[in-house]
Amino acid sequence: AYLEMLKRHLGAFDHSFTTVAGDEARLARAALEAGADTVAAVGGDGTWSQVADQVASWQQRPVRLALLPSGTGNDFGRNLGLTYESPEDAVRALARGRTRRVDVGRVLTPCAPDGRREQVDALRPRHFLNVVGFGFDIAVIDAAAGARFLKGAVLYRVTALQQLFRYPGIDVTVSSPAHGTRAGQRLMLTISNGRYFGGGFPIVPAATVDDGFLHACVISDASPLRRAVLFSRTERGRHVGAPEVELLADRRFTVRFPPAASPPRFEIDGDIYAGVGPEVEVELLPGALEVVVP
Repeated sequence: AYLEMLKRHLGAFDHSFTTVAGDEARLARAALEAGADTVAAVGGDGTWSQVADQVASWQQRPVRLALLPSGTGNDFGRNLGLTYESPEDAVRALARGRTRRVDVGRVLTPCAPDGRREQVDALRPRHFLNVVGFGFDIAVIDAAAGARFLKGAVLYRVTALQQLFRYPGIDVTVSSPAHGTRAGQRLMLTISNGRYFGGGFPIVPAATVDDGFLHACVISDASPLRRAVLFSRTERGRHVGAPEVELLADRRFTVRFPPAASPPRFEIDGDIYAGVGPEVEVELLPGALEVVVP
């Protein structure tokens, strides 16, 4: 459907289709090397993130990123106000070409897609658009991967409710230049560029994608029933101010796990990655990406 609409509104353009996981990055790189000044990605947060990683890494010339929603999660789109009623609205926005500069996050610590540690590239950081998440978030994504009949925000909510009573929590330390160190047993930790994650949860209600900060949401562990209360509040952004919840804004965060623990698994924009050691370092690149917006 997108292909026909793009031809109608844009005329001539080059396009490619993914065939296996990881194709997004390869095809985006090929488009950049071929001279593209705008790269459009059809999908959700994971696809957009793979393409944005390549665009944000490109130093030869300015390149714009366009987002065409067609995925199970479109949280970065929500952060930009991309609430299209139909796919054609997204194509019209691309044709108009209005843009906005947004911040981009970057994981500095070597990491690889979960289960493919041989792909670790110790020389190149991994950029992200929306969020890096630890703890409960990973349990939910793992559980959702096995679901057959649900998708999107409904899938996240159903699997999250299940994990509220199963997930054991994590022992983790988070530190930043402005806030020092926080250590303890946590339900989850997210480091966000924007307001939404998990299919529409306003995890950091005051955040915007161009405010010049990353926002850590640190949620201490609690009993299953208290977890359920916090989850319900988080759906509406009302978790802020709860005694278990702390929000920290800074341009750099370091997350550390106990040295004896397995290398951490964490999400980058909805896809699971694995580190090579007990520490994950994250930083912000203010205004690093030009994105097409309505």
